Amino acid sequence: MAIEIIPEWMAALEEEDISFIKNFVLASGSLKEMAKHYGVTYPTVRLRLDKLIQKINISDDYAEEPYVALIKRMAVNDRLDFDTAKILISEYKKSKRGEKK
Repeated sequence: MAIEIIPEWMAALEEEDISFIKNFVLASGSLKEMAKHYGVTYPTVRLRLDKLIQKINISDDYAEEPYVALIKRMAVNDRLDFDTAKILISEYKKSKRGEKK
């Protein structure tokens, strides 16, 4: 019996993200093929890939700054606008600097 080890960055992804990654690999990384597969335009697939890259980068930040990662994840998932996210992160970091003094 094989022991499954799922990297943290992958465990943080939604099922549709994992499916997108699988299809991307099966399409040999071709965004053009992905666009055909999903019946959307190339820029739509590119945007989806960019959001997925952001999600993976955010999950890498999570261990160090879980609050900041949560705010970033909410912005990437369109649950919070980017300007508000920037303000929240900025204020959080200011408060953290104040604690260290």
